[in-house]
Amino acid sequence: MLVEMRKPDRLNALTGLRAFAAVNIVLFHFSNPDWFGIFAPIVNAGYASVSFFILLSGYVLAYNYASRAREGKLDNVRFWKARFTRIYPIYLLSLILAWRNLPAEYGQHTHPMFWLAMILAPLLLQGWVPEIATFLNTPAWTMSAEWFFYLAFPWLAKWKRPNRALPIVGRLLLIWLLGLIPGILYILFNPDHLAHVDRYSEGPWLQALKDTPIPHLASFAFGVIIAGLDELISREARKRFFLGLFGFAAIFFLLWLGPGIPYAIIHDGLLMPFFGCIILGLSGQNVLSRILGWRPFVFVGESSYCLYLLHFNFWNLIHDTHILDRLGIAWMDPWISYVTLIALALAALHFIEKPAQKILRRWMGASEPREKSAEQSVELRIPPP
Repeated sequence: MLVEMRKPDRLNALTGLRAFAAVNIVLFHFSNPDWFGIFAPIVNAGYASVSFFILLSGYVLAYNYASRAREGKLDNVRFWKARFTRIYPIYLLSLILAWRNLPAEYGQHTHPMFWLAMILAPLLLQGWVPEIATFLNTPAWTMSAEWFFYLAFPWLAKWKRPNRALPIVGRLLLIWLLGLIPGILYILFNPDHLAHVDRYSEGPWLQALKDTPIPHLASFAFGVIIAGLDELISREARKRFFLGLFGFAAIFFLLWLGPGIPYAIIHDGLLMPFFGCIILGLSGQNVLSRILGWRPFVFVGESSYCLYLLHFNFWNLIHDTHILDRLGIAWMDPWISYVTLIALALAALHFIEKPAQKILRRWMGASEPREKSAEQSVELRIPPP
């Protein structure tokens, strides 16, 4: 049974910000941060964009569905079907395009672990086993986390929303502190016995902290709760502008202090409140939302899920085929590769993701004719996705 609901306002500024977050992940993986001068700490901490995507995903889902869930009007099965049709076509494509990595993966894992990964990866479950979380396509681990969050969302969204801001802020503070616990425990016990931990460090416990769902659950829940606070603040309120400005400034400042802040806590939990401030700011009507809601930013931002999930695949495709050398434009690399990645992500969005989603929705009975809203332009489906 369809329930007639008013469409929430589109949040174009958050879509525009997604473009920058996804591009920052690309630069994090395939650039030298020192190229970017004053923005070097931002690029060097590109991993934080994944945490932002996860938090944003919780916010956007709650923005669209929380009121329905609280009223008992959310069809859980239909909701899960709709989420599956959003994330799976591009996710499956990312695994197919990574077939050239199979020999390397086979050599890096024991035979039982390799075949376990071959079974779990198509099922969105490989992220629960740290050793194989990044199997075939490094960013794909987030889809294991995101699918788990989707399954949990109907229950998280049923939390009663207080009618005052202070109790909601109290909940956010509690979730933030809980989200810091995994990183703090890692610092205190140093189970991998590493002398120094940074973005290049490796260890089984560190991999579990970075690439498995549970340590990121707090970020998703934080986003869900932030949507409740959003409902209490007018879109035109000036405080939104100052919240957004504070969030951007605080993150920039903290990342500049990066070497002095333990990697294990800045990787995920530490930035939650500041991401929340940015989201609340850009969900309003102010100069920040107008800047990031500029149409070209939104256009690229709509492909951010494809860009995020496929950028390893496309990067390897570009360089393994030596197409840039054949065209005589290799001298423009890596900048031409960055532009090409964005173009390919847009192509994947319009020629693969959207058509496949329509087919799957018809086949699974998961169409949402009266529920289309800001989630189409803001949700990670992540990471996101």
